[in-house]
Amino acid sequence: MSSLFPALAGGPGERVALRFGPRTLTYGGLAGAAGALAARIGAAGRVAVWATPELETAVAVTGALLAGVAAVPLNPKSGERELAHILADSAPSLVLTAPGTELPPVFGDLARVEVDASASGPVPAESAADGDPALIVYTSGTTGPPKGAVLPRRALATTLDALADAWRWTGDDVLVHGLPLFHVHGLVLGVLGPLRRGGSVRHLGRFSPEGVARELDSGATMLFGVPTMYHRIAEALPDDPGLAAALGRARLLVSGSAALPVHDHERIAAATGRRVIERYGMTETLMNTSVRADGEARAGTVGVPLPGVELRLVEEDGTPVTAYDAETVGEIQVRGPNLFTEYLNRPDATAAAFTPDGWFRTGDMAVREADGYVRIVGRKATDLIKSGGYKIGAGEIENALLEHPGVREAAVTGEPDADLGERIVAWIVPADPQAPPSAGELADHVARRLAPHKRPRVVRHLDALPRNDMGKIMKRALADG
Repeated sequence: MSSLFPALAGGPGERVALRFGPRTLTYGGLAGAAGALAARIGAAGRVAVWATPELETAVAVTGALLAGVAAVPLNPKSGERELAHILADSAPSLVLTAPGTELPPVFGDLARVEVDASASGPVPAESAADGDPALIVYTSGTTGPPKGAVLPRRALATTLDALADAWRWTGDDVLVHGLPLFHVHGLVLGVLGPLRRGGSVRHLGRFSPEGVARELDSGATMLFGVPTMYHRIAEALPDDPGLAAALGRARLLVSGSAALPVHDHERIAAATGRRVIERYGMTETLMNTSVRADGEARAGTVGVPLPGVELRLVEEDGTPVTAYDAETVGEIQVRGPNLFTEYLNRPDATAAAFTPDGWFRTGDMAVREADGYVRIVGRKATDLIKSGGYKIGAGEIENALLEHPGVREAAVTGEPDADLGERIVAWIVPADPQAPPSAGELADHVARRLAPHKRPRVVRHLDALPRNDMGKIMKRALADG
């Protein structure tokens, strides 16, 4: 197969490839360090990577990919039970860490290799096949222990090249982000993406609006973030004209991993003159759709299917949805070379995830607009509410609630109702806890913006919404609470 990282083989050796805080590696330095590591681990069947936000994590994954060895990125914040499950399930022969890292006891006597970012060795010829495993990324287990999605090398190359087409992403781009490196967003898009293009990535270590402004002021051209980060940016903009100016200079602002509320879209656009674009993907599929750099950045949508990706919406009985009317809700199914090959050791779950003709069942519900733009309305399991004979997506109600000045954060779920089937429940973090908006006020607010049948019947106030590491609201925690 062709190389995943052509820039490492005789590319721009003095160009900075990676910067983590004050530490940098040029392409020449990365080639040497990753090449030396590849020589050390080439005989390993599978390696775990203790994925701290450090230079060594990027070197570790690059070295494993050069060696043709599948890497299993581990979340350093995972509890011991989850780590024990992942280690038993993936059975790595060793774990890669930064020097001096203290690992939890659950690793036992698993062999360990400390990554030396200053080492030097030749870059091996990449001999692995397109379908060989590149990464095994564990999905958050909402209904059981996490499953390991086996991502082939083909999927990484396909997704990153499709994004290069959609975003006009080149080796001249400098990406800034502060995303974790154990997940597809931060690792595949945020580190391997720039390296495949021959560009640069600057990792903030820890996200802050100040850090974003500093990097955009000093030559960064792209920003990747999750909605929580963009919400913090939107909150900071009124008092920070320097941040607004820095964002206005960015070539591309990209949000992913969850829906960015329309309210934050509009606040950022008004202050900076730049629109955030959204894309849609999953661990199992990598990227499926995106707003294109040369397309309309339409708030609340995730754009159109990427090159090579087939996408359809289906009814509950599997019948394809044919109406592109921005109202008919269906489950997203996708097919293409960007998909994972299997859930490790779970042939039952793998078979259940696909239709007989090879479409992956995402579990995400969406509508399509007349020009093909996709608007996700939520997860089938937690965000599709069937009330009074209507199928209602939680996402549009959340966006409407966030337009109310008395609402700081909002989540919407359904709960059983003897008359309606399900009633709509709004979980609200009020802007002023001493004077929260009333249930009737919020119901009227939503009914005016959307439709009367979409108004919340119940309003519950919280101090904060439960979120995971990627900023996604954990709705099962709301329902269980």
